[in-house]
Amino acid sequence: MPYEFVSMFLPMIIIFVVIVLISLFFTFIPVGLWVTAFFSGVKIKMSTLIGMRLRRVAPSRIVNPMIKATKAGLIIDIDELESHYLAGGNINTLVDALIAAQRADIPLDFDSAAAIDLAGRNVLEAVQVSVNPKVIETPVISAVSKDGIEVMAKARVTVRANIERLVGGAGEETIIARVGEGIVTTVGSSQSHKNVLENPDSISETVLSKGLDIGTAFEILSIDIADVDIGRNIGAKLQMDQADADKRIAEAKAEERRAMAVAKEQEMIADVQAMKAKVVEAEAEVPLALASALRDGKLGVMDYYNMKNLTADTDMRDAISNAGKTNK
Repeated sequence: MPYEFVSMFLPMIIIFVVIVLISLFFTFIPVGLWVTAFFSGVKIKMSTLIGMRLRRVAPSRIVNPMIKATKAGLIIDIDELESHYLAGGNINTLVDALIAAQRADIPLDFDSAAAIDLAGRNVLEAVQVSVNPKVIETPVISAVSKDGIEVMAKARVTVRANIERLVGGAGEETIIARVGEGIVTTVGSSQSHKNVLENPDSISETVLSKGLDIGTAFEILSIDIADVDIGRNIGAKLQMDQADADKRIAEAKAEERRAMAVAKEQEMIADVQAMKAKVVEAEAEVPLALASALRDGKLGVMDYYNMKNLTADTDMRDAISNAGKTNK
């Protein structure tokens, strides 16, 4: 009975195993992709596809761009594409850039394109900018002419990508910074802001003649001044600030002199008060001196009375004199 049961289901088991093996075979070995590549004119060995599987590379990521390149007439080694993919490059963008460069008659080989792509730049965009120049608009740049008037200008820079300098060349930020520096220098060397308003093309001509695209990934085709406005009168503001600063300094010096005068006055008052104190102290010693003189016989009684009379007469004269001044 068991033998009959096994013999009954054995064909079904064999068929199931065969189906599973065939499925695994077609899953691991991309036969369909190989057929597509073969009829597309791409000669690729089955062992190469199996090797990609073993290297954990999706064969479609390599074969499909290879088919696109072959149809466009490019001659590319599939090993180069796989190496670029393993290095972290973008295969589709690379192939599209090579095709666009070929159509635009731009000299671009695979190694140069791969280097640009691995450098982090968009090689397809670079080719497109080489064919169709790009316009970079600068922010509003403020500069001051020699007459002290602020001039605010905005420029549009038309650039074309330089394929040969894409690797290691400076980007758009450098172009904007250099153009801004050139505008500031040109406006600053103008005698008057009116000259800038009358002839804004002089700014673009001067800036363009400086060779601002040296060391960059672009070639500057033109620099156009899009807008020019007048800002503040910086010269007058600086003069006002200077006058205000001079005023503050003068006020500070005057306050310093006043403080010194007050201090001198206080010092003189203190000296007068000290002198008065000494006089009062001396006057306090007069009665003692008189008493001592009378006691010792150096001063007679009549002499004392004569001195008192003289003092009284002097006080009377002072009182009369002060009364006369008061009546006047």
